[in-house]
Order: sequence, then structure tokens, then C-alpha cells
Amino acid sequence: MLRCVIIDDEPLAREVLEGYLKRFDAGQSVRHFGNAQDALVYLENEAADVLFLDIEMPGLNGIDFLRILENPPVTVFTTAYRDYAFEGFELGVIDFLLKPIVYSRFLQTMEKIGDFLSLKEQHAAIEQNTTEEKLGPVFVKSGVQRIKLDFDDVTHIQGLKDYAIIHTGSGRIVIKGSIKAMQEIFPPTHFLRVHKSFIVSLAKVRRIERNRIVINGHQIPVGRNFKSEVEKRFS
Repeated sequence: MLRCVIIDDEPLAREVLEGYLKRFDAGQSVRHFGNAQDALVYLENEAADVLFLDIEMPGLNGIDFLRILENPPVTVFTTAYRDYAFEGFELGVIDFLLKPIVYSRFLQTMEKIGDFLSLKEQHAAIEQNTTEEKLGPVFVKSGVQRIKLDFDDVTHIQGLKDYAIIHTGSGRIVIKGSIKAMQEIFPPTHFLRVHKSFIVSLAKVRRIERNRIVINGHQIPVGRNFKSEVEKRFS
């Protein structure tokens, strides 16, 4: 059962989303709030799995609210405006639902949430077994396929909007999910984010040239905000 929180100053918008969630699965737990301040008090004491968050609200807006949360749930922006893609990307929002929200588009979002939470659970299981030298495989969803992925085969991951391209020794796998979401899946003991759009396998790095890393002929940029961590890990 997913614990869902809806924050929107429009009563009708809250009703629509709550109806969709109950129609999707009667077992969902749903709490809704008309302003971000009340929701902030609630989330300080209660856990949530998914947050449906409006942006343009009086008082505390959705973007500032999300920045306040120390460990935000999986978040979906629900908005009538198309101009917040950059902020959403920076904050790791998993999807945007443009108002008026139609049920078919809502179902796509729920599928994306399900895929992400499934991968996150696998990642948690991996973290509990960090004493093993070799990481076990996980299954990732690419289109309609579930592909067995061995972490030892991965060279690097590239983020592209709300998709990730996983590069392996034998090819590429494209899956839904932001680069921030990939950080939740690929264990930090073996992988390092080196740019806002790239994560590399530490074991596969062969050469570092100024502001780029070379892996199997791929030249991967090192972002300014990540340079000190890269230097620390490879010093």
C-alpha cells in the first residue's frame, strides 16, 4: 500500500487526484492538504511514499516546500504551467502532471513510480549485503522488457531528462528515471556521480584528463560542483 500525500490549494484538483488514486488501487492511503504549511507539519511526524505537489500556491510554493524537506518522498509536480522543468530536474522530481490531469496520463505516472520504487527496494537489499565483493544482479525495465543487469558490467550512466542510459560492456539500456533516481539504485561504494548528467563505475575508470574521465573511449565531463569529490576518490 502506497502512502500518498496531495498538496494543492484547489479543492477540485485534490478531489480528482484522490479519486484517481482510489480508482487505481483501493488500498492506497491518501492524505490531502490545501496548503504546504499544514503538509510540512504532517510530514515532520509521518512518513509518505509519494507526494503529488502543486507549484503555484499562496504562501509557501511547491518548489520552496520541496527544498525544505530533508528526505522528500517520490515527488510528482501537478501544475497548470509548463515552465518548471528545470527546477523539477534539479530537485529530482520523477514526473510532471499537467492540469487538467487525465486518467490515462496519471496511469503512466503510477507505472513510473512503481518501477522506481521497485528498483529502490532492490538497491536497499544490495546495501544490506555490502560485505560481498561482487554485487548481485538486478532487473531493470526497458520498454516492455525486464532486463537482468549485472553491476559489474556497467561502465557509466547518462541522464537525459526523465530517462537514463545505462552503458555496459555489451551495449546500452534505456530506462525511465532521472539521474538522481539512478543514484538511489547504483551503490555509492562502486559508483560516483561526476556531473549533473553522469555517474561512473569507479572500477571502470582508466584515465582522468583535466575535466573529463575516459572509460572505454567515452569522454565523460566532470562537473565543477563534483570535481572535489572526484579528486578525493581518485587521489
